[in-house]
Amino acid sequence: METPLMLSKYLLLGLLLIAALPATLFASNGQAKDPGAEATEWLQAFLRVDTVNPPGNESRAVDFYAEIFDREGIVWESAESAPGRGNIWARIKGGDEPALILLQHTDVVPSNPEYWSVEPLSGLIRDGYLWGRGALDMKGTGISHLAAFLALHRAGKPLNRDVIFLATADEEAGGKFGVGWMVEHHPEVFAGAGLLLNEGGGGSRSGDQVVFGVEVTQKVPVWLRLTAEGTPGHGSSPRSTSAVDSLIGALTRLQGNPFPARIIAPVDAMFKSMALDAPAEQAAVFTDMRSAIKQPGYLQQLQSDSPRLHAITRDTCSITRLQGSSKINVIPPVAWAEIDCRILPDRPASAFIADINKLLEGRGILVTEILSFGSAISTTDTVLYRAIEEFANERYPGSRVMPAVLGGFTDSHFTRELGIASYGFSPVVNSERDYVGIHGNDERINIADFREGVDNLIYLLGKVVYP
Repeated sequence: METPLMLSKYLLLGLLLIAALPATLFASNGQAKDPGAEATEWLQAFLRVDTVNPPGNESRAVDFYAEIFDREGIVWESAESAPGRGNIWARIKGGDEPALILLQHTDVVPSNPEYWSVEPLSGLIRDGYLWGRGALDMKGTGISHLAAFLALHRAGKPLNRDVIFLATADEEAGGKFGVGWMVEHHPEVFAGAGLLLNEGGGGSRSGDQVVFGVEVTQKVPVWLRLTAEGTPGHGSSPRSTSAVDSLIGALTRLQGNPFPARIIAPVDAMFKSMALDAPAEQAAVFTDMRSAIKQPGYLQQLQSDSPRLHAITRDTCSITRLQGSSKINVIPPVAWAEIDCRILPDRPASAFIADINKLLEGRGILVTEILSFGSAISTTDTVLYRAIEEFANERYPGSRVMPAVLGGFTDSHFTRELGIASYGFSPVVNSERDYVGIHGNDERINIADFREGVDNLIYLLGKVVYP
């Protein structure tokens, strides 16, 4: 039997060369695996796992991940928040630095096969793309988390912090059965964590320019129901007022009084970053948005040009649901509307709801809160954010990293409320045209971009977890 002292210089050289290959993983049987190719196979299989929410059935995703963890010899835990609503987590132990959580949700939104050119849950490979609901939001990112987590496990090198893999249910419906439930029932998963990667940002390529957006905060959803009551009657004999009239009056007042625009610090930083490669006239405006929003007509033009950018300059409400009578010739006793409001994260939802009540005062409207979250902003002064900047500079010279504010919401609000610096970021660089598939028809991810993103994430995590 050979001993370490008997190893030849050629074998030592070979081992050194192997150690220098960051994109190569080694399974327990010693067989080399390409992480991008392996992750593509996993993603294809995962897209075929039906976790459409509603109803969710995320326990199927738990089974999918559990089988892989078992093969890798990784200890995992899981819990159902309700029948079929599964959550799974695993941990690689490390040093005393605050733990890093890799967070994903496993549910996906519904899709209508009538408007797709492929079966939505097919995981079809065609034209260099992997097609299926969740390819972008967010099973692709989830599988890249898996690949990076296994890369750390297989490497077996000492880590400076614990790394936690966490895949949860129900994000697409607000997270009540996912991260929200986990925070309440399994707080030990989050104890000692200081950093988190989730969905919400990533790389985009336009021509030769690559920009990495890192989501550091998001608008806070405040979903409200407005209810009016009145005297019912026959439609042929209208009264001077009715529940429907009162409701319409309230909604008209709401529409006619847009909330004042204000530029909070993360939004200001985002616009200033966008100004760096914007046309000269637009760049001048983006550099000083606090002045721009005061200019007559500017906000209306911004909303016309980019509803997404306009939305992060103010609190907003969209009227999304209405109900009055169930019969055309009956004046109903009750009419209601539901409004999807999103507020900037610099004040609590209670203050915004108080503003709504004041605006509608005297109109006989009952305002009921359906859903709201807390407000929080993640600092960019962390080892993880700096590692993202270093990664971008090293792998994509000339690229830019900018803090981003999300108009929608993710599960990161739960963890920010725990004091964990949470970032929406995946180091996949997509072309702008590919993003349209998120929640849309023919959702798909470019396989070459995905495989490169897997390698990028392994590289990025190495900067954060190795001493």
